[in-house]
Amino acid sequence: MTEFDAVWLNANLATMQAGSEPYGAITDAAIAVKDGRIAWLGPKSELPAFDALSTPLYDVQGQWLMPGLIDCHTHLVYGGNRANEFEMRLQGASYEAIAKAGGGIRSTVKATREASAEQLFVLGKDRLNALLSQGVTEVEIKSGYGLDLASEQKMLQVARELAVHHPIRIHTTFLGAHALPPEFSDSDAYIDYLCQTMLPELHRQQLVDAVDVFCEGIGFSVEQSRRLFQTATALGLPVKAHAEQLSNLGGSALVAEFGGLSADHIEYLDEAGVQAMAKAGTVAVLLPGAFYFLKETKKPPIELLRRYQVPMAIATDLNPGTSPLCNLPLMLNMACTFFALTPEEALLGVTRHAATALGIRDAGTLAIGNKADFGCYAISQPAELVYQQGVNSLRQLVVNGMPVVIPGCP
Repeated sequence: MTEFDAVWLNANLATMQAGSEPYGAITDAAIAVKDGRIAWLGPKSELPAFDALSTPLYDVQGQWLMPGLIDCHTHLVYGGNRANEFEMRLQGASYEAIAKAGGGIRSTVKATREASAEQLFVLGKDRLNALLSQGVTEVEIKSGYGLDLASEQKMLQVARELAVHHPIRIHTTFLGAHALPPEFSDSDAYIDYLCQTMLPELHRQQLVDAVDVFCEGIGFSVEQSRRLFQTATALGLPVKAHAEQLSNLGGSALVAEFGGLSADHIEYLDEAGVQAMAKAGTVAVLLPGAFYFLKETKKPPIELLRRYQVPMAIATDLNPGTSPLCNLPLMLNMACTFFALTPEEALLGVTRHAATALGIRDAGTLAIGNKADFGCYAISQPAELVYQQGVNSLRQLVVNGMPVVIPGCP
């Protein structure tokens, strides 16, 4: 007789594995967990014999089980907000005028530097709680609002502490190359500081899982990004980039050259860049929230990404300036309405492909041996998660094979 820690019965499974069925669906199914992992799944009629008297059973009555959702691009730890800038823009103020008035990224840097670690922890936990209530079980958190060693260290330490005290798993990314800090007037000198001092020290403290850069005309050049990637690679850290958001500099191809995890935004990505990403296995991370909030009109090259079979992930880009949207299901809807993804492509973007974008091999799909992270949704079909917004259909969330308490969840 097989030993399980818990079994879910009478379920429909959207496994998100590749196969002949859309969404990797298995209907009238069961799933069993053992030691925090998926031990068995398949048609209920084929469930191995187990001790039903001593094993916790959950009858989900035909509801759908989905892999835990993954938000693979956020700037979740930051101080302050920029609601005043939002209002100024609506009244006609230009980006330059807002910057001269003390706004823009420097205002968030100032607020983050001034905030205590405790204050950042509380703000971060509130945002994580919102994502948890949506069925999110893994999140990437970038630094990049400190821009000096002490403040970047504070942000990353808060992210690590959040991982200790919250059910959501957290992956940290060093984004020191987010903008030029006020102490520097020379971007080359700042890149030297990142490569020679900041990144090696934060890596020594085991605070960094990956390295990112804002490769753009208003950020850092391809050559400066290359220097940072070389340092990251020497330290054994994977790389990714904010690339091709405002122009086509070739940042995505640079990420691919280094075998990087992902190129994110990519509205101006060309066919050569898509080909390079396809060859390297680099994921395209789409950020429809920023597209929406900034009223952009240039869309990512979805047809090229499909043609070359580049995996497409979707994320919130949660940040105070260009995507203050802590809502991953809304991003699913936006990706379909703005970028013409199918609902299946969208859901793959927050499960299987989002896991790949973070270098995760044991999450993002319902498969034997994977982490037992999944949500139970009161929906009639998986596309309903993409279609309807504002009504939370999550009925249970399981992390490491154990149901977690979610405030407000029925």
